[in-house]
Amino acid sequence: MKIAVIGTGYVGLVSGTCFAETGNEVTCVDIDINKVDKLQSGTVTIFEPGLEKFFLRNLKDGRLNFTTDLEAGIRDADVIMLALPTPPGENGSADLRAVLLVAEQLGDLIKDYKVIVNKSTVPVGTADKVYAAIEKNCKVEFDVVSNPEFLREGGAVDDFMKPERVIVGTTSERAKKVMNDLYAPFVRQGNPVIYMDVKSAELTKYAANTFLATKITFMNEIARLCEKFGADVDMVRRGIGSDGRIGKRFLFPGIGYGGSCFPKDVRALHRSSHEVNYDFKILNAVIEVNEKQKLYLIPKIKKYFGDNLSGKKFALWGLAFKPNTDDIREAPALDMIEELLKLGASINAFDPEAMKNVKARLGDTITYAANQYDCLSSADALIIATEWNEFRTPDFSRIAGLMKNKVIFDGRNLFDLEDMQELKFHYESIGRVVVN
Repeated sequence: MKIAVIGTGYVGLVSGTCFAETGNEVTCVDIDINKVDKLQSGTVTIFEPGLEKFFLRNLKDGRLNFTTDLEAGIRDADVIMLALPTPPGENGSADLRAVLLVAEQLGDLIKDYKVIVNKSTVPVGTADKVYAAIEKNCKVEFDVVSNPEFLREGGAVDDFMKPERVIVGTTSERAKKVMNDLYAPFVRQGNPVIYMDVKSAELTKYAANTFLATKITFMNEIARLCEKFGADVDMVRRGIGSDGRIGKRFLFPGIGYGGSCFPKDVRALHRSSHEVNYDFKILNAVIEVNEKQKLYLIPKIKKYFGDNLSGKKFALWGLAFKPNTDDIREAPALDMIEELLKLGASINAFDPEAMKNVKARLGDTITYAANQYDCLSSADALIIATEWNEFRTPDFSRIAGLMKNKVIFDGRNLFDLEDMQELKFHYESIGRVVVN
């Protein structure tokens, strides 16, 4: 099958590469000339485990190509996927300008039947708007399908190649046949392709992400309660996670969720609810709690060192919003950095992948270490913001020898309390007792 993917961001690049991996001919279109040149010359523009291998293989074999020419890119395509950015506006609603602009252009360019697939995360009703934008100038038949992505950053390639389910919103039998053929190689083990109406498919994406964000937020609230009672959130997590109705995933407390999906999707659904005069009370709480949670370690740090942090130096492990990505969108580490700098502290940070992106945003307001130990020299305390695997079993003797104080504020609960006590660290985490 011949596929055009419009947009080479996270979703577009992963989708295009994975479709090429199953033998399709894929052309990815983007207006960014520099990015297209990099991609066409073999440079992967995002960090995603496992992506580069597929990318280089399919680029070399000619199944994956990149262009800035929309007309040429979609000319022979059976399927046109819209994987365009939908950033949040000031009121939290998704900005659809890029999606609708391309849709209008497609109306002039389509010369035979195409299936237009909304791959971007978009509010309910967007498929209708895309259809109307194309129809204004289009002289041939086409269908608009909602096919939301469910890709975890850090595990996106596996998620795409072996999806738990594929959601397709369409009432067109012709489009359904095309989508069946498209996804057949990915669901050979029997995982379902679930067909539904377009609006239900659009809402399914938001419902999934907001539910997971709510689950995380609930555990962060339980963690706060554990600290009040003197309970251990790890024990509570294991206790409730063993209930099959609840499940073990997304029950780890921390310093809030971030990234490109959860914050944007929660706010977008919250805004969409208001537009149909529905007060989605749970989402009000999720948004409020998560914003506060990003700075949950700050009062702990101030309680230990005092309100004035001038002259204090903090080592920071982790800048990405989660491990196995270089994505810093809505990363809690950035909120903490901003607050600590306001309080007069200095920060020396390390992240295995995200430092380049942070430096592009923050410049030299903080310093950047070559590795996780280099940033510890003469630090008053270590702060952990991202749960990268290489942070889980560090050399504690080396840490103690490098730092001024044996003090750790752990926003991801990486270390065992008994170990910290035995090693004589002052250790504060989320929802657990303080170790002195």
